[in-house]
Amino acid sequence: MAELILNAPVLLFGGPYSNIQALEALFTAARRHGIRPDHMICTGDIVAYGADPAACIGMIRAAGVAAIRGNCEEQLAADAAECGCGFTPGSACDRLSAAWFTHARRAVSDGDRAWMAALPRRLDLRLGRHHLAVVHGAPSRINRFLFASDPDEMFLDEIATTGADGVIAGHCGLPFTRHLPGGAVWHNAGAIGMPANDGTPRGWYAIIEERGEDLAFSLHPLDYAHHEAAAAMRHAGLPEDYAAALETGIWPSLDILPHAERAATATPLPAAPKADARVALERLETLWFNTGTLCNLACKDCYIESSPRNDALSWLRLASVRRLLDEAAARHPELREAAFTGGEPFMNPEIMPMLTLALERGLRVLVLTNAMTPLRHHLPALRALAERDLHLRVSLDHYTEAGHAALRGPRAWAAALEGISALFAAGFAPSIAARFDRARENEAATRAGFAALFAAQGWEIDAADDQHLVLFPEMSAPPAAPGVSAAAWAALHPRGADAMCRTARMVVQRKGEADIAITACTLLPFAPRFSLGRTLAEAARPVTLDHPHCARFCVFGASSCMSVR
Repeated sequence: MAELILNAPVLLFGGPYSNIQALEALFTAARRHGIRPDHMICTGDIVAYGADPAACIGMIRAAGVAAIRGNCEEQLAADAAECGCGFTPGSACDRLSAAWFTHARRAVSDGDRAWMAALPRRLDLRLGRHHLAVVHGAPSRINRFLFASDPDEMFLDEIATTGADGVIAGHCGLPFTRHLPGGAVWHNAGAIGMPANDGTPRGWYAIIEERGEDLAFSLHPLDYAHHEAAAAMRHAGLPEDYAAALETGIWPSLDILPHAERAATATPLPAAPKADARVALERLETLWFNTGTLCNLACKDCYIESSPRNDALSWLRLASVRRLLDEAAARHPELREAAFTGGEPFMNPEIMPMLTLALERGLRVLVLTNAMTPLRHHLPALRALAERDLHLRVSLDHYTEAGHAALRGPRAWAAALEGISALFAAGFAPSIAARFDRARENEAATRAGFAALFAAQGWEIDAADDQHLVLFPEMSAPPAAPGVSAAAWAALHPRGADAMCRTARMVVQRKGEADIAITACTLLPFAPRFSLGRTLAEAARPVTLDHPHCARFCVFGASSCMSVR
């Protein structure tokens, strides 16, 4: 453990990321602040995405800047095969890292490796009477990601292990300061070599100083020749995704980000609240019908609160389905799918005539079901439709009995398995819908768990196919963001982010109302501002993405109830 005792302002920075243009601009900014190199501290990842790893190492070494060992330095010093960043295996960041790490391994010398190996993992900074531990990710793990939205307990537990008043960290790439109960502080200066996913090409650094008896952290944007840095990356044959990020200010992947940080995508720091995104109905591909909120189960955290007693949405009637399909035939020849959800759709007394009508109209038909007793009552009639374009998606919330029972009750597991097997026996190839909590388990592990279950049951379901096994984000957590900003939608939609209201609408029959209503999507049957009218013509107007579900489920959760692609 190294110690640094200073009594003047200190410039903190992280993640030069092999971006020599950004590092040169930082030294210019330091001179403008009147801060010498011996009062600058780098929180690691000198080497990463950019074109010039050796030049960045050389500049920091020559200037005598205090630096700690990040995971990239540690892996390069050991001549390891990968960066050790802690990315989820198989994620976009994990795949992209292979290219830049290979470039960095070739570029650094044995002397650079020896210098990196000698860097401390922790530096104790004593600034006046204050004592701060400087680490890369966290005291407990060099590559742990901690973000501004994480709970106090995460930060306090880490700080408690240091014996210091607070922690200065890097690794996550986003600048923030957390003042915690008891006076502890956690500060991250962000990164200079890659934007902060804020829609601008700027990097960030910080200055820390004493003001009276307190420490003051000030964040500063860093402008630099980002086009030149991006051109150097392209010339070196590095991934275009990261070169483009230098110019757009948007990361190539949001894999590592919690929902709150995802929701801040393309929001400049600091900035006032931005206008909500507006999404037009580009074409009506899927028309959803909510058959009613009554269900044979009362599941924990059901987004629509379906239960054996909740009839807030009454039974949808065949006449209403026929009227909407007639209007769709006249106004929306592009309609490809009719989808039925609930509650439990097979409890609706008119479910089979509704399914038959939609099939007769030449539509692909999707039904979301729990495959329990209500469905089993309709199996003889369903068998007659097995050769038609009818698809059943069964809710199976986890690949273990305990995980499924935690949400659906102790008797739901065996009944669901029996129902799925009965569908296979009837000639169907059902798909599975599961709940997926990214904070507890990565996607690869979840799909592997389901693959083992499917094999054990003898079901021909491809767990790796996102149409055969649909993973939905956990919806019970407190909302992380009020919605999606116009800037975030403009930045992310061209890169694949989507919202189901762009190509879908849902029909509901609210209890006590004489006529049906059409809502923006399956998640928002009760929110007044997402109720769009009684006809498809009225419901064709744009929708604002200003509900937490828009951010949590669709745009940043990368999920969709639709099956038409």
